[in-house]
Amino acid sequence: MKVLGAFLFMPYMMLIFTADYMPMKILLADDDKNLRKVLKVELSGEGYTVLEAEYGSRVLDLLENHNFDILLLDLNLPDIDGIEILKKIKCSEVPVEVIILTAYGSISTAVDAMKLGAYDYLTKPFQFEELAAVVEKAYEKKKLLSENFSLKTQITKRSEDHTIITRSPLLLKVLENARNFALSDFPIAILGESGVGKELLAEVVHKNSKRSKCPFIRINCGAIPENTIESEFFGHEKGSFTGAHMRKPGLIEIANRGILFLDEIGELPYNLQTRLLRVLDSGTFFRVGGTKEVEVDVRFISATNRNLKSAVENGTFRQDLYYRLTTLTLHVPPLRERREDIPILVHHILHTHPNFRNKRLTDDTLRVLAEYRWPGNVRELQNVIYRTLLLSERDLITANDLPDDLQISERNSSKRLKDLEKEHILTVLREVHGRRGEAARVLGVDPKTLYRKLSTFRVGAVKE
Repeated sequence: MKVLGAFLFMPYMMLIFTADYMPMKILLADDDKNLRKVLKVELSGEGYTVLEAEYGSRVLDLLENHNFDILLLDLNLPDIDGIEILKKIKCSEVPVEVIILTAYGSISTAVDAMKLGAYDYLTKPFQFEELAAVVEKAYEKKKLLSENFSLKTQITKRSEDHTIITRSPLLLKVLENARNFALSDFPIAILGESGVGKELLAEVVHKNSKRSKCPFIRINCGAIPENTIESEFFGHEKGSFTGAHMRKPGLIEIANRGILFLDEIGELPYNLQTRLLRVLDSGTFFRVGGTKEVEVDVRFISATNRNLKSAVENGTFRQDLYYRLTTLTLHVPPLRERREDIPILVHHILHTHPNFRNKRLTDDTLRVLAEYRWPGNVRELQNVIYRTLLLSERDLITANDLPDDLQISERNSSKRLKDLEKEHILTVLREVHGRRGEAARVLGVDPKTLYRKLSTFRVGAVKE
């Protein structure tokens, strides 16, 4: 067994460090030249990038110009004290995990370093296996924090680019309920058709909750391959299956202290529903291949366009999970039930994209958009507007610039309205025994207008 430090070296022993897709990058800062040499040889032999530094000034220079995963830092460098280096790292928020290497007599200083954010410390001389274990754990933490930061950055960008635009009393009430629900920690189920904005509503809950500074992690339950979905949810231990070269945290673990948004929850495989129920009930789970319980504090928001009650009845969705997930529910109305939102949504699209700010739609174009049923809801409306604006060379957008399916729908709608009008007029005429003047009075129109419509309908002579 190898011991490092204070000139206590034994023959080379191979170490196996684990890496994911990119090799670990380590900065080794110590004034002991022999110690640096041995550590660099062994770590480099495992495929990791290792740079050395003898002085604190060199450490700071390398940290400024390179991205390191791990800093192995001796507290007693010749020019700058290790504590001062840690303070500078903390102030500049350099994303590196620091492991302190110190002599036995400096343990109290090492504890101070831990308070400044160091991951751990080792006293010289130390066993090489001990170093390997600490480095691996620190690397796992670094990867987890990096993934959290990346996900939160994406969510922040999405939140800035996307918002709920509405004047509909129906949706305004849903938003009010969402903000009220945000104050608790109960699970929320968001129900509604595809494209209505269920994920945006989940983000409203996140922004207004006590977890707003913590992760908002999204899982599309229907988009993850079945052979990897369990690992994506719960993570896995090193060696738990072929290709599991290192421990990997799952999305539930990454969402710790935050919110996990389960999109398309109705697509979740039945065997995973049981494991998810346990997390909801106990806040604990096992990674794939793991024997140690992992504890998490996660709030769950689920969304679906399916009828979960029917799924429960036909046995494809667990009834107990259904009741746990639907403690609070939000129903997002489809766009056809809030047509008053269509003009302001179009206006929002025009004024949030620089290339479209000179474009405008005629009143007839807006009328056609307002009368369409929008089976794909807001998502379909956005796609139609983007496509129309990009393809039109003119700044004034007419109804003829809209996609053919909308124009066909508009013509069919106009035809249906004319048929209904004709049927109504003829019904009134029958009720007044064909007297045109009486029919005009009942209909509230001028007799000449009625006569013109009857001519259009090719209706024969009627009584005055």
